[in-house]
Amino acid sequence: MAFEPPRRLVRALGETAPAGDDWLARLPEVTERAVERRELTVERVQVPGGRSSLVLLVRRADGTPAVLKLAPPRARPESERAALAHWGGRGAVQLLESDARDSAEGVLLLERLHPDVSVRSLPEAKALLEAAGTLRRLWVRPPADHVFETVAERTGRQAVAMRAGAERDPDVAPLVDAALAARDALLAAPQEDRLLHGTFRQSKVLAGDRLPWLAVGPDPVVGESAFDLARLVRDRVEDLIASPAGASITRRRIKRLAESLEVDQERLRGWTLFRAVESGVRAVRVGRPKDGELLLEFAGWLQ
Repeated sequence: MAFEPPRRLVRALGETAPAGDDWLARLPEVTERAVERRELTVERVQVPGGRSSLVLLVRRADGTPAVLKLAPPRARPESERAALAHWGGRGAVQLLESDARDSAEGVLLLERLHPDVSVRSLPEAKALLEAAGTLRRLWVRPPADHVFETVAERTGRQAVAMRAGAERDPDVAPLVDAALAARDALLAAPQEDRLLHGTFRQSKVLAGDRLPWLAVGPDPVVGESAFDLARLVRDRVEDLIASPAGASITRRRIKRLAESLEVDQERLRGWTLFRAVESGVRAVRVGRPKDGELLLEFAGWLQ
């Protein structure tokens, strides 16, 4: 089966691929095997697609529309599979099957949503409301025997990279110090653990038929709800930076989201600061300086 991986995916994986990684080279073979095993008919590759996986719009043997998703091991597809199975379609896309043969190849067969219609297409206030409502449904207790990464573990790995970034660029050191201090304080007073989406934002909420809006593409993690909500605070960051009132809009957004989802406002501010600095430092490191500058300017409003 001949196809061209989306340029966005190739570029993003190229930024993070470890030495010797051949996942992209093996992708056509893995895809063909997954399609044939399920007797799927491929309609098209979803473009521009995501930054960590290939998404194909397919039909099953009975004509039912579906999505075939293929992701490299570093995108933790087995963690995504486990989270989707635990949610069981409540607030998230439905996992249609779980075949043990797919574990090593990162293959997921998913319910077909409307891939070109995200909640981001709504006016900003309505988009935030719908996104927040979807996120609330995902915050459930994790399985007792779960193997998901915790917020402490994930942010610990990120903190190492942030310190290295501050050493390379002393100008960001004050922001990195503030973000790491916020993390330390937040982890010193742990809150109730929930299964979190992990990378939630408006573009991760797609229109569906079973429910109006459903979340896709989790990178699940276990921890407090404020960590998940923090990524939503900075949605449309380019618009916030362009606005003369961006800082005050951000403060109001934190207050409104915290109140609507019953999350502590200061904890939400702290995690928003940490996640913005982490993303900004990482963007600079992988060669996206413009994105990094936007995120770090946004983070500066939160100190």
